[in-house]
Amino acid sequence: MSFDVAADAYDRFMGRYSRHLSPQLADFAGVAAGARVLDVGCGPGALTAELVRRTGAGRVAAADPSASFVEAVRARHPGVEVHVAGAEDLPFPGDAFDATLAQLVVPFMRDPAAGLAQMRRVTRRGGTVAASAWDHAGGRSPLAPLWAAVREHDPAAANEARVAGAGEGRLPALLEAAGLGEVEEVAHEVQVRHESFEEWWEPFSLGVGPAGAYVARLDPAGREALRERCRARLGDGPLELTVFAWAARGTA
Repeated sequence: MSFDVAADAYDRFMGRYSRHLSPQLADFAGVAAGARVLDVGCGPGALTAELVRRTGAGRVAAADPSASFVEAVRARHPGVEVHVAGAEDLPFPGDAFDATLAQLVVPFMRDPAAGLAQMRRVTRRGGTVAASAWDHAGGRSPLAPLWAAVREHDPAAANEARVAGAGEGRLPALLEAAGLGEVEEVAHEVQVRHESFEEWWEPFSLGVGPAGAYVARLDPAGREALRERCRARLGDGPLELTVFAWAARGTA
């Protein structure tokens, strides 16, 4: 699995979904003008862009372990303080932010408990920590059609269904374990249109995340067979996909 890829590759793979999710998570976290906010695991900046729109670049900070993503955020959002860092070792002082957010990141933290504890540490008392994750366990994620086609041929294939936070009730449990109070959970819905099957399929060839890594490991015949199983499920397009993420917030 790798997220150490070009920002454009991630944009084409997951950015097409996450930019629609970002306003919902920012609303849920109560981000408004004047707030000092942190985007943990910012990727190429889908959520960062929404935070900048609401509060201004000078009030937004971000961190990601991928140097290519950090470079992209610095170029796209001058004035945002961005660091190469994982959630488990955030380079910010305690009580520095009014809200700390992690969009689609908790499942890929090396240590989710430590990462969320760090998010609580850097959030002021009474501030908000919020996180979201696709509903992989419920089969309602953007990757669900691919993994369903994979399991037709390879039923033992690992997917994201068991990763941290990727199912109903999982994020609240993690936030409570990290010491956050007043924890709440909601489901966020995203609808994305793909003009053709090829537009949907092509980003899976870019090697991004567990799904991209799985496709990359297949030989050419295996990739073509998987592609055609996906086409049989989805059709030639246009495709209208409705997907869901679970979001949880707590008070520091």
